[in-house]
Amino acid sequence: MSLKDQITEDMKTAMRAKDSERLGTIRLLLAACKQREVDERIVLDDAAVVALVDKLIKQRKDSIAAFESAARQDLADKEAAEIKVLQAYLPQRMSADEVLVEVRAIVAELGASGPGDMGKVMGVVKTRLAGKAEMSAVSAAVKTALAG
Repeated sequence: MSLKDQITEDMKTAMRAKDSERLGTIRLLLAACKQREVDERIVLDDAAVVALVDKLIKQRKDSIAAFESAARQDLADKEAAEIKVLQAYLPQRMSADEVLVEVRAIVAELGASGPGDMGKVMGVVKTRLAGKAEMSAVSAAVKTALAG
């Protein structure tokens, strides 16, 4: 079963359970998938759906920061609940140590050294670790690997 099919089944389950918060978040995710498919005239595979979920989670985290700075904890809590629902569709994340090991291997493979090679390394790292690790942690690991 593809990830998109799993999301659709979860939507049906949430409808039957009358879980309105979960249902709203899943509908939002399916709408984003459908929008991307229509815009780009493609059918999303699991990797593309994971990338979309990552993007939606990042948006939610940015919103939480904005809501907390505006003293709107009620809205920040709603966004945090949406993140929990969305995270269920992400694969198991790599630990910081695993990310650093993988990044160091890629740096050695490319023969990269110094901050000037960060773009080259990030290009390869993004393709290999997409969906497996949070990109902010990956970026920090690349900076560490190129500095030392």
